Amino acid sequence: MTAGITFSRIRAVLTTPPVIPTDAPRLKTNLDTNFLKLIAIIAMLIDHIGGAFFPEVGWFRWVGRIAFPIFCYCMTVGLLYTRDIKKYLFRLGLFAVISQPFYVLAFHPHDFVAELTNWNIFCTLFLSLLAMYGLKERKWWLFFAALFVVSWWNFDYSGTGIQYMLIFYLCRNHPTVGAGLYCAQFFLGFGHASLADPLNLVIGNFAIDWSFFAIFAAPFLFLLTHFDLKIPKRVFYVFYPAHLSAIAILQFVIS
Repeated sequence: MTAGITFSRIRAVLTTPPVIPTDAPRLKTNLDTNFLKLIAIIAMLIDHIGGAFFPEVGWFRWVGRIAFPIFCYCMTVGLLYTRDIKKYLFRLGLFAVISQPFYVLAFHPHDFVAELTNWNIFCTLFLSLLAMYGLKERKWWLFFAALFVVSWWNFDYSGTGIQYMLIFYLCRNHPTVGAGLYCAQFFLGFGHASLADPLNLVIGNFAIDWSFFAIFAAPFLFLLTHFDLKIPKRVFYVFYPAHLSAIAILQFVIS
């Protein structure tokens, strides 16, 4: 009898698929994260190709602006739904460290040592997620420490990641409000862009700052999609250092 019950329990554990924790604050925005991450890495690849090989061609960078907010959104989903946030942070931090030399070689190959502390986007995402973990768990010292570091040191995007994630987190059950706040931030400094910056969109005597194009991430974040792609999560982690190393090798061959 005992053996039968034990066997039944073991079989139930093996055959029951894992479920999303029900005690976490649930999102009412897009949970199709594999699709979102795929869009983000494609946009990032286009952005990095432009930054490395066509630095004055604007459209590469315009497309690339949607990548960072999508990554921040996916980090917010991870914060709310992952079973072990500490392991999640560890993986993110590990790949941030692994990617750093490749990032410098890809974009600053002639000044490697001086640029080694020009931190890559994974470092920014790590600190942004760490800050939001502090917020969620009411560990305020952790939130403000991470915010201080990412804002005052040389991190790509600075504190913008925390700003995005605050919107996604606080408006998780109010997608209309979240979409409004997300889009509104891009109009605060609208109309003050430089005509001389080749990356800005110039229409006559009016320039649109190239960072404005991050607004086009909004449909991916706030409209529901159901592609349900099955992509191993390690693919997204490995892609970052892999594509940076490919760009670094091409930089070396060209130069």
